[in-house]
Amino acid sequence: MKKFILIALIISVSVSSCKQKQEKAIETKPLTIAEKIANAHGFENWKHVTSINFTFNVDKDSIHFERTWIWKPKTNDVIATSKNDTISYNRTKIDSTLTKTDSGFINDKFWLLVPFQLVWDEGLNISVPTKEISPISKTEINKITLTYSNKGGYTPGDAYDIYYGDDFLIKEWIFREGNSNEPSMITTFENYQDYNGIKIALDHKKADANWNLNFTNIKIEVD
Repeated sequence: MKKFILIALIISVSVSSCKQKQEKAIETKPLTIAEKIANAHGFENWKHVTSINFTFNVDKDSIHFERTWIWKPKTNDVIATSKNDTISYNRTKIDSTLTKTDSGFINDKFWLLVPFQLVWDEGLNISVPTKEISPISKTEINKITLTYSNKGGYTPGDAYDIYYGDDFLIKEWIFREGNSNEPSMITTFENYQDYNGIKIALDHKKADANWNLNFTNIKIEVD
Protein backbone atom coordinates (compact mmCIF):
# COMPACT_ATOMS: atom_id res chain seq x y z
CA MET A 1 0.00 0.00 0.00
CA LYS A 2 2.81 2.40 0.92
CA LYS A 3 4.55 1.53 -2.36
CA PHE A 4 1.38 2.32 -4.32
CA ILE A 5 1.01 5.69 -2.58
CA LEU A 6 4.66 6.54 -3.30
CA ILE A 7 4.27 5.70 -7.02
CA ALA A 8 1.06 7.74 -7.22
CA LEU A 9 2.83 10.68 -5.56
CA ILE A 10 5.75 10.49 -8.02
CA ILE A 11 3.34 10.40 -10.98
CA SER A 12 1.41 13.37 -9.56
CA VAL A 13 4.58 15.44 -9.08
CA SER A 14 5.78 14.51 -12.60
CA VAL A 15 2.47 15.56 -14.20
CA SER A 16 2.45 18.81 -12.22
CA SER A 17 6.04 19.55 -13.25
CA CYS A 18 5.26 18.93 -16.94
CA LYS A 19 2.19 21.18 -16.72
CA GLN A 20 4.26 23.98 -15.14
CA LYS A 21 6.89 23.68 -17.88
CA GLN A 22 4.18 23.86 -20.57
CA GLU A 23 2.63 26.94 -18.94
CA LYS A 24 6.07 28.57 -18.64
CA ALA A 25 6.76 27.85 -22.32
CA ILE A 26 3.49 29.57 -23.26
CA GLU A 27 4.25 32.55 -21.02
CA THR A 28 7.76 33.03 -22.41
CA LYS A 29 6.93 32.92 -26.13
CA PRO A 30 9.27 35.19 -28.14
CA LEU A 31 8.32 38.86 -28.36
CA THR A 32 7.43 40.28 -31.76
CA ILE A 33 9.55 43.10 -33.17
CA ALA A 34 6.65 45.48 -32.45
CA GLU A 35 6.61 44.41 -28.79
CA LYS A 36 10.38 44.76 -28.47
CA ILE A 37 10.30 48.32 -29.83
CA ALA A 38 7.28 49.26 -27.72
CA ASN A 39 8.82 47.81 -24.55
CA ALA A 40 12.11 49.63 -25.15
CA HIS A 41 10.10 52.86 -25.00
CA GLY A 42 8.33 51.85 -21.77
CA PHE A 43 5.15 50.21 -23.01
CA GLU A 44 4.99 47.94 -19.97
CA ASN A 45 4.41 51.08 -17.87
CA TRP A 46 1.58 52.39 -20.03
CA LYS A 47 -1.05 50.44 -18.07
CA HIS A 48 -0.41 52.79 -15.14
CA VAL A 49 -0.91 56.02 -17.12
CA THR A 50 -4.04 57.94 -16.16
CA SER A 51 -3.32 61.24 -17.92
CA ILE A 52 -0.85 62.62 -20.44
CA ASN A 53 -0.39 66.32 -21.22
CA PHE A 54 1.75 67.55 -24.13
CA THR A 55 2.23 70.44 -26.51
CA PHE A 56 2.88 69.61 -30.17
CA ASN A 57 5.10 72.22 -31.84
CA VAL A 58 6.43 72.78 -35.33
CA ASP A 59 9.15 75.40 -35.78
CA LYS A 60 10.09 76.30 -39.35
CA ASP A 61 12.48 79.23 -39.75
CA SER A 62 10.73 82.02 -37.80
CA ILE A 63 7.26 80.41 -37.95
CA HIS A 64 5.90 78.65 -34.88
CA PHE A 65 2.80 76.43 -34.64
CA GLU A 66 1.51 74.69 -31.53
CA ARG A 67 -1.46 72.94 -29.98
CA THR A 68 -1.80 71.39 -26.53
CA TRP A 69 -3.55 68.19 -25.51
CA ILE A 70 -4.67 66.51 -22.31
CA TRP A 71 -5.61 62.86 -22.83
CA LYS A 72 -6.98 60.45 -20.25
CA PRO A 73 -6.44 57.08 -21.95
CA LYS A 74 -8.50 55.04 -19.48
CA THR A 75 -11.64 57.08 -20.24
CA ASN A 76 -10.65 58.45 -23.69
CA ASP A 77 -11.43 62.01 -22.62
CA VAL A 78 -9.50 64.65 -24.58
CA ILE A 79 -9.02 68.39 -24.07
CA ALA A 80 -7.63 70.28 -27.07
CA THR A 81 -6.21 73.78 -26.65
CA SER A 82 -5.12 75.87 -29.62
CA LYS A 83 -4.37 79.56 -29.99
CA ASN A 84 -7.99 80.68 -29.92
CA ASP A 85 -10.04 77.76 -28.69
CA THR A 86 -10.43 74.94 -26.13
CA ILE A 87 -12.47 71.84 -26.94
CA SER A 88 -13.34 68.94 -24.65
CA TYR A 89 -14.68 65.65 -26.00
CA ASN A 90 -14.69 61.90 -25.59
CA ARG A 91 -13.25 59.80 -28.40
CA THR A 92 -16.10 57.28 -28.14
CA LYS A 93 -18.58 60.03 -29.10
CA ILE A 94 -17.17 61.78 -32.17
CA ASP A 95 -19.46 63.49 -34.67
CA SER A 96 -18.74 65.54 -37.80
CA THR A 97 -18.07 68.69 -35.76
CA LEU A 98 -15.14 66.98 -34.01
CA THR A 99 -13.51 65.27 -36.99
CA LYS A 100 -10.94 68.00 -37.63
CA THR A 101 -10.00 68.25 -33.95
CA ASP A 102 -9.74 64.51 -33.49
CA SER A 103 -7.66 64.04 -36.65
CA GLY A 104 -5.23 66.59 -35.19
CA PHE A 105 -5.12 64.63 -31.95
CA ILE A 106 -4.47 61.35 -33.77
CA ASN A 107 -1.65 62.96 -35.78
CA ASP A 108 0.05 64.51 -32.75
CA LYS A 109 -0.39 61.40 -30.58
CA PHE A 110 1.08 59.27 -33.36
CA TRP A 111 4.25 61.38 -33.44
CA LEU A 112 4.47 61.27 -29.65
CA LEU A 113 3.77 57.57 -29.12
CA VAL A 114 4.51 55.83 -32.42
CA PRO A 115 6.42 52.99 -30.68
CA PHE A 116 3.17 52.09 -28.88
CA GLN A 117 1.06 52.44 -32.04
CA LEU A 118 2.96 49.40 -33.34
CA VAL A 119 1.03 47.23 -30.88
CA TRP A 120 -2.14 49.32 -30.63
CA ASP A 121 -3.06 49.75 -34.28
CA GLU A 122 -5.22 47.39 -36.29
CA GLY A 123 -4.93 46.96 -40.05
CA LEU A 124 -1.16 47.33 -39.80
CA ASN A 125 1.41 45.17 -41.57
CA ILE A 126 4.97 45.14 -40.20
CA SER A 127 7.78 43.84 -42.39
CA VAL A 128 10.57 41.50 -41.36
CA PRO A 129 13.52 43.50 -39.90
CA THR A 130 16.49 44.15 -42.17
CA LYS A 131 19.77 46.05 -41.92
CA GLU A 132 19.77 49.25 -43.99
CA ILE A 133 21.63 52.56 -44.29
CA SER A 134 19.59 55.22 -42.48
CA PRO A 135 18.54 58.25 -44.55
CA ILE A 136 19.94 61.00 -42.29
CA SER A 137 22.85 59.64 -40.25
CA LYS A 138 23.93 57.35 -43.13
CA THR A 139 24.80 54.54 -40.73
CA GLU A 140 23.81 50.88 -40.96
CA ILE A 141 20.85 50.30 -38.68
CA ASN A 142 17.79 48.09 -38.23
CA LYS A 143 14.74 48.83 -40.35
CA ILE A 144 11.09 47.77 -40.48
CA THR A 145 8.32 49.09 -42.71
CA LEU A 146 4.80 49.76 -41.42
CA THR A 147 2.03 49.64 -44.01
CA TYR A 148 -1.52 50.60 -43.09
CA SER A 149 -4.54 49.13 -44.84
CA ASN A 150 -6.56 51.21 -47.27
CA LYS A 151 -9.58 51.09 -44.99
CA GLY A 152 -10.28 53.10 -41.85
CA GLY A 153 -8.46 55.91 -40.10
CA TYR A 154 -7.91 59.49 -41.21
CA THR A 155 -5.03 58.69 -43.60
CA PRO A 156 -5.49 55.12 -44.87
CA GLY A 157 -2.79 53.39 -46.88
CA ASP A 158 0.18 55.31 -45.49
CA ALA A 159 3.58 53.68 -44.94
CA TYR A 160 6.48 54.36 -42.57
CA ASP A 161 10.05 53.11 -42.77
CA ILE A 162 11.31 52.99 -39.18
CA TYR A 163 15.03 52.86 -38.37
CA TYR A 164 15.94 51.71 -34.86
CA GLY A 165 19.05 50.83 -32.91
CA ASP A 166 20.09 47.57 -31.29
CA ASP A 167 18.51 49.00 -28.14
CA PHE A 168 15.21 49.07 -30.10
CA LEU A 169 14.85 52.85 -29.70
CA ILE A 170 13.67 54.57 -32.88
CA LYS A 171 16.34 56.86 -34.38
CA GLU A 172 14.83 58.00 -37.72
CA TRP A 173 11.85 57.40 -39.96
CA ILE A 174 10.52 57.99 -43.45
CA PHE A 175 6.84 58.80 -43.93
CA ARG A 176 5.43 57.80 -47.33
CA GLU A 177 1.92 59.11 -47.93
CA GLY A 178 -0.34 56.53 -49.53
CA ASN A 179 2.58 54.07 -49.60
CA SER A 180 4.23 56.04 -52.41
CA ASN A 181 7.73 55.08 -53.52
CA GLU A 182 9.08 58.56 -52.79
CA PRO A 183 9.46 59.90 -49.23
CA SER A 184 6.93 62.48 -48.09
CA MET A 185 8.96 63.37 -44.98
CA ILE A 186 12.17 62.18 -43.31
CA THR A 187 13.04 63.10 -39.70
CA THR A 188 15.11 62.07 -36.73
CA PHE A 189 13.92 60.85 -33.33
CA GLU A 190 16.20 62.45 -30.76
CA ASN A 191 16.52 64.01 -27.31
CA TYR A 192 14.81 61.12 -25.51
CA GLN A 193 13.47 61.86 -22.04
CA ASP A 194 11.88 59.56 -19.47
CA TYR A 195 8.47 60.40 -18.00
CA ASN A 196 7.40 57.91 -15.32
CA GLY A 197 8.95 55.09 -17.31
CA ILE A 198 7.69 56.27 -20.72
CA LYS A 199 10.54 57.24 -23.09
CA ILE A 200 9.69 59.99 -25.56
CA ALA A 201 11.78 61.59 -28.32
CA LEU A 202 11.24 65.31 -27.88
CA ASP A 203 12.78 66.44 -31.19
CA HIS A 204 12.24 65.39 -34.80
CA LYS A 205 14.48 67.22 -37.24
CA LYS A 206 14.95 67.19 -40.99
CA ALA A 207 18.39 67.03 -42.59
CA ASP A 208 19.73 70.37 -43.89
CA ALA A 209 16.58 72.30 -42.93
CA ASN A 210 15.66 74.78 -40.23
CA TRP A 211 12.69 72.67 -39.18
CA ASN A 212 11.90 70.93 -35.90
CA LEU A 213 8.77 69.12 -34.81
CA ASN A 214 9.06 68.96 -31.04
CA PHE A 215 7.17 68.35 -27.84
CA THR A 216 7.06 70.52 -24.73
CA ASN A 217 5.04 70.68 -21.49
CA ILE A 218 4.93 66.89 -21.19
CA LYS A 219 3.40 65.56 -18.01
CA ILE A 220 2.45 61.92 -17.50
CA GLU A 221 0.42 60.97 -14.45
CA VAL A 222 0.21 57.38 -13.23
CA ASP A 223 -1.91 55.53 -10.70
